[in-house]
Amino acid sequence: MGTYADLVFVGGRVVTVDAEFSVAEALAVTGAVIGAVGTREDVAPLIGPGTRVVDLEGATLLPGINDSHLHGCAYGMASPPLSVEVGHPAVSSLADVAEAVREAVGRVPAGQWVTGHGWDAGFLAECVADPSRQPSRADLDAVSPDHPVVLYSFSGHATWVNSKALELMGVDRDTVAPPGGAIVTDAEGEPTGLLHEGAQALVQNALPPLGLRERTEAIRSTLASLAALGITSYTEPGLGPGGDGIMRGALGTQTLEVYRRLLADGELTARVGVLLLPTGMTSTAEEFARTLDALDLPGEPDPRRLAVHGVKVFADGIVPNKTAWMHEPYVGGGCGSLCVGGEVDDERVAEIRAMVRHAHAAGHQLGVHATGDRAIDTVADAFAEAAAENPREDARHYVIHGDFLTPHAMKVLAAHDFGVNMNPTIKWTVADMEEEFVGAGRAAYAWPYRDALDAGVRVASGSDAPVTHPDWRQGVATMVLRESKAAGRVSGPEQRILLAEAIRTYTIDAAWQDFAEDWKGSLEPGKAADLCVLGGDLLGADPHAVPEMPVLLTVMDGRVVHDALPAS
Repeated sequence: MGTYADLVFVGGRVVTVDAEFSVAEALAVTGAVIGAVGTREDVAPLIGPGTRVVDLEGATLLPGINDSHLHGCAYGMASPPLSVEVGHPAVSSLADVAEAVREAVGRVPAGQWVTGHGWDAGFLAECVADPSRQPSRADLDAVSPDHPVVLYSFSGHATWVNSKALELMGVDRDTVAPPGGAIVTDAEGEPTGLLHEGAQALVQNALPPLGLRERTEAIRSTLASLAALGITSYTEPGLGPGGDGIMRGALGTQTLEVYRRLLADGELTARVGVLLLPTGMTSTAEEFARTLDALDLPGEPDPRRLAVHGVKVFADGIVPNKTAWMHEPYVGGGCGSLCVGGEVDDERVAEIRAMVRHAHAAGHQLGVHATGDRAIDTVADAFAEAAAENPREDARHYVIHGDFLTPHAMKVLAAHDFGVNMNPTIKWTVADMEEEFVGAGRAAYAWPYRDALDAGVRVASGSDAPVTHPDWRQGVATMVLRESKAAGRVSGPEQRILLAEAIRTYTIDAAWQDFAEDWKGSLEPGKAADLCVLGGDLLGADPHAVPEMPVLLTVMDGRVVHDALPAS
């Protein structure tokens, strides 16, 4: 008799996510790999005296979930106890935010910075009642006159601070925002306490630097949260010098060193793929090329656990800030713009093309943040142009977010086997709010999963945590239902996709983004034993019930990293 299995699952629905999306009833794990998939009889000979046999009792066994766009260190930093929770549903008004800050101020020494994360004007009662009413420093000054307060928006593209923070930042009515950023001012020209896009660097420059201990605690917190959600892989989309000024440097170069240390210490309970971030939310092509070329890129000792896959570039901003670059104007005017160097659109397009061309020629995979339809078309064309000038096999470039992916971009991406990384939980969060910026029709179209899949585009899904909670179950439900968080209203039903298609975006197609579909992303013999057990029959469930289905067990590389199975 050969080697016995370490783990055997029987009595459930084994959703293999193979080419036929076949469903088995049993699976065996030996060491770090899947040894057998099939019937109870197929795995019976593998059961030995030391084998743990799990009777699924009708539960669903899936490949480990791959969140293909998740800021791991930033998510940990943005979560309690490392950060004040000021997101919906924890708070629903400016008054609630003020109360949360007041309580936090009472727990820290005098003068210490207070940070929070998650506010969204679309869920703050005063702002909903009067859209012209935006968060301001006055809302925070009464509860924190002496402690500097920094509250990051859910999107990461806006920051709200109090007067003490502005003072320490050295920001007043005469301060000029960095290129591509904005310091919001009132009718008298005084800063209101809101900073958009690149202007957020002014906050980061004033904050005390994030230490290795804090980064380590943040990532450990994230790993524990992800294990409990069945997530065994994620892409950390941007670590490098360009992240030194984002969220206290959570996206900075030192964070990659912390991942390496956690891997060496055996604490990395999820596989992590990394995009390098040479420059931040605004830069020139010259700065980008110079910084990228200077980065030290040692090979990783265990690339199946931790790997640098490529490079991230920011092309534009986001719709709620009206900084996504659109073909048609926003409600109220303006089309946004690219967020790179250049005085006019043609110059900025040339800058993006130069960045893409340089990274492609250097052999990197590119993930480019682009949300507006005009920005997406520009990026897709830049990918194609770079590939034509320097042919490479299997570059796997992709658009990050792709909110308003166009038929033109879909055609270009599909023709070159490039991809798009979409965010269904952001769709669920902002679908209704976006209507006031782009109108009902465009808002409903956002994140066009059906059209993208039909066009032959490789589509992966990610949460963009801490922008949204990394709950793939809500993501799956949103792709299938196209319902929104605020009202449960359907937004773009023609873009619904099937459950099997939705699951693929979080498993085998996310593995494709990682150049790893040959060894992870589906439940087939010889592949990595990355598993997620979901309570109940996922394939037969009402999609509305999927977000509430419990994750009972998570296995990564054959190791149980989360166990909530009932005691037998």
